[in-house]
Amino acid sequence: MSLRIDVISIGTLSRNRLWGETQPLRTPHATTTLIRTGKQTILVDPGLPGPILAARLAERTGLAPDQITTVFLTNFQPAHRAGLDVFEKAKRLIHQPEQQWASQRLSALIEQAPPEDIDRKIMRKELSLLGKLHSAPDSLAHGVDLFPLPGFTPGTCGLLVAMPTTTILITGDGVITQDHFLAGQVLPNASDIKQAQQSMAEVYEIADLIIPGHDNLFLNPRTQGI
Repeated sequence: MSLRIDVISIGTLSRNRLWGETQPLRTPHATTTLIRTGKQTILVDPGLPGPILAARLAERTGLAPDQITTVFLTNFQPAHRAGLDVFEKAKRLIHQPEQQWASQRLSALIEQAPPEDIDRKIMRKELSLLGKLHSAPDSLAHGVDLFPLPGFTPGTCGLLVAMPTTTILITGDGVITQDHFLAGQVLPNASDIKQAQQSMAEVYEIADLIIPGHDNLFLNPRTQGI
């Protein structure tokens, strides 16, 4: 069975501390990747707003949103799902531990917020959206498997794509950017920094090509003996 991967949109951070940025300078959004295998079209992390992402999808692949069969979120952070609504016909998946953690967190915040607080209404809407997602199976397609990378959030989960001669890992925020990977750095707001570092070390051991959460794909320096 043929298998193809395309980066639809390259993500960015609101600020990159490795570039000396101390204040938010841009709207963050995740890198969006498309996996095509057999009759399945799997879109990972629709980070841009729907109309913009639909245009990028057409530019990069000639496909329309209603031709996407599955959307997978590597975590539930807003930067990874801004364009989710445009893929109404797709099955929407997330790693079950991420869904559970996000649900517990949102529920706790709702309980703490004043009854008429606008944030309470926003969080209820977020919780409703979360409840409409499905728990992802261990394998999304032949050669496309879940690869848990906890740390940034407890349920952050990538996808391991096995090609005949290459292993590709779509990491979400398991790896933030190429610069972060080379520097061995995770984001300071990770829920568990030590665990995030361990997950990044696992990426180094497993992947040949890495598609990070907020950057373009790059070759793992391990494959070059580095």
